Amino acid sequence: MSQDGAGGRLLYGTVIGETRERTVSEDNERTMGMAELDSATEAFVAHRNLLFTVAYQMLGSAADAEDVLQETWLRWAGVEHGVVRDHRAYLVRITTRQALSRLRTLRRRKESYVGPWLPEPLLTAPDVAEDAELADSVSMAMLLVLETLTPTERAVFVLREVFDVAYDEIADAVGKSPAAVRQVAHRARVHVAARRPRGTVSAAETRGALEAFQRAVETGDLQRLLDVLAPDVVLLGDGGGVAQAAPVPIVGAGRVARALRRLDSTRSLSPAQVNGHPALVLRFGDEIDTVLAVRVDDGLIAGLYAVRNPHKLEYMNREITLRR
Repeated sequence: MSQDGAGGRLLYGTVIGETRERTVSEDNERTMGMAELDSATEAFVAHRNLLFTVAYQMLGSAADAEDVLQETWLRWAGVEHGVVRDHRAYLVRITTRQALSRLRTLRRRKESYVGPWLPEPLLTAPDVAEDAELADSVSMAMLLVLETLTPTERAVFVLREVFDVAYDEIADAVGKSPAAVRQVAHRARVHVAARRPRGTVSAAETRGALEAFQRAVETGDLQRLLDVLAPDVVLLGDGGGVAQAAPVPIVGAGRVARALRRLDSTRSLSPAQVNGHPALVLRFGDEIDTVLAVRVDDGLIAGLYAVRNPHKLEYMNREITLRR
């Protein structure tokens, strides 16, 4: 009896000891798990603006870029972070892969899009304009040039030319050899160089053209409007089948000027910083009706990009910080 009791006490003590050890071990694992999750969160937050910029430049859609970041976080949270030497490179790799997958889906969606498709405009923080290369890479005109690349060409071009990512890291992200990536990069550079806007235009020159354009539109002065438009100016309107917009591009100063004179006088025009460049916002009351971005050549407006699709205007309500 006493031996059984002693044995019972010994067994009980052993079980209690094991339970305590197991509880301490589980607590330690939980604490370590939380610490690792905190570290993962810290790394993700530190690079979030960069990752958003990568995804946005690849997709031309802020909403889809946000979805890509959500998918990136879910995959990043499941990684054993202690073995990752370069958090930035690893996160960019995940983001690129997710963006590539989504880009192929978007291409199919754009095939059935009603009228011209334009990128989602972003109300950008002032410091974006201070980085001329970054501002140029996210301009409406440049994003439309990137639309003419294949998904892989676009990913390689963005990572190499904008973010200066090494070829071997790009190879890991796009699933090709470094040698193949170099060939893709060369092909993409040649393609973009043949289509990108000519020369560099200062923010002051763009603002000057926009101010003259705004005065002409507000006064309805056709000649003043013609004076600020390039002879071969192109107006692209994106209504997405939701808001009224021209179903095809409008080409030529005369045709564009006549189309602009039909703007409702009850709507107000105000300047804004869109995609790192001066632009105009057309409002009806307190609601944004249209975002009007421009491309300026030799002091004249050569491209007008009017985004009217309300689903694309959500990111005009708060400043977005972009990073390289």
